[in-house]
Amino acid sequence: MAANDVGVDEFRADAERFLDASIADGVAFKAFGAILPPAIFEPTRAWQRRIFEAGFAGVHWPAEHGGRGLSSDHAAAWAEECARRGVASYMNFQGFILAGAAIIKFGTDAQKERYLRDTLAADIIWCQLFSEPNSGSDLASLQTRAVATDGGWLVNGQKVWSSTAQLSDHAILMARTDPDEPSHRGISFFLFDMNQEAVDVRPLKQMTGDWEFCEVFLEDAFISHDDLLGPLNAGWSVAMSVLADERASVGAAGLALQRQLTDVADMAGISQSARYGAVDLMSIGGAVGRLLSRSGGDPSLGPLTKLARTELDRGLTAYMNDVRGPAGMLNSEAGQAFLYAPGMRVAGGTSEIQRNLVGERMLGLPREPKPPTSG
Repeated sequence: MAANDVGVDEFRADAERFLDASIADGVAFKAFGAILPPAIFEPTRAWQRRIFEAGFAGVHWPAEHGGRGLSSDHAAAWAEECARRGVASYMNFQGFILAGAAIIKFGTDAQKERYLRDTLAADIIWCQLFSEPNSGSDLASLQTRAVATDGGWLVNGQKVWSSTAQLSDHAILMARTDPDEPSHRGISFFLFDMNQEAVDVRPLKQMTGDWEFCEVFLEDAFISHDDLLGPLNAGWSVAMSVLADERASVGAAGLALQRQLTDVADMAGISQSARYGAVDLMSIGGAVGRLLSRSGGDPSLGPLTKLARTELDRGLTAYMNDVRGPAGMLNSEAGQAFLYAPGMRVAGGTSEIQRNLVGERMLGLPREPKPPTSG
């Protein structure tokens, strides 16, 4: 049987054996969410390289570029088995889900050859340079400029909330290449080399004590013509396609949610108030979360899924700490999760923006009125 003809059940059994052996050997790394904490950079890189060498990195990526060339069902099986064991299924979200998907869909053969295998092997770490101080959820208003020069572009501007930018070799970057075009038109999508003196990365300390996010200043940073991804001035369509492409992690998200809800049920007997809180979380938020996690990754449900999961996570972390009491906030994973959860209402598009998208695109409500422009 050819490698790309392996059945999902057989593949799942192979993944189970590999994961169980890795856990027994003490080399499997615990799942940590979408954003990589800098403190665990080296051990997670080692785990990613072990995954790659065993053939479980980029399961559905092209085989000629380091993947397995299998289906999204195989990729979902890998993610699910990792989720069942609480193990990280990959190291670098921005590289695997965002940059990798973008290059596979829109990249030239040379770009695929240059970037994909090294991304899977954790030899290239990626960050995302999209948001700006004055263009957070309104990404189409970004002001970072890329001006044509010999062999490429010179980029000037400021980006912010760039996860693990201080650890990254490359970035996916959106910049305005035609300032005469309005809104999302005139924006291009680039694969950007972070290792330049023209790039100034400044980590931002969070209330968790971590430094996961950064602001990035670009002053005449260079981008080669070879690193334009997709057509010039059509980067918006590339970005929107990439941001919707999270199908492979849907099953794992559902399993992770189920584990959290099981923990809630286990804690519900502590007091009457704890039981009331558990009923609310499990019957309303939990039910919605489970249904959306089974939607098959439908991009049209993205805003609703993101909103529901973000708000549920905030409720879950608050519940856990309420039940544990003050002592539970001291040096515990629950305390860290509680401090971390509010930021997810901003990351990836604020909850307010998601509600607008649900209302306008899914429910057909009138668009939110925009404030009048001056002048």
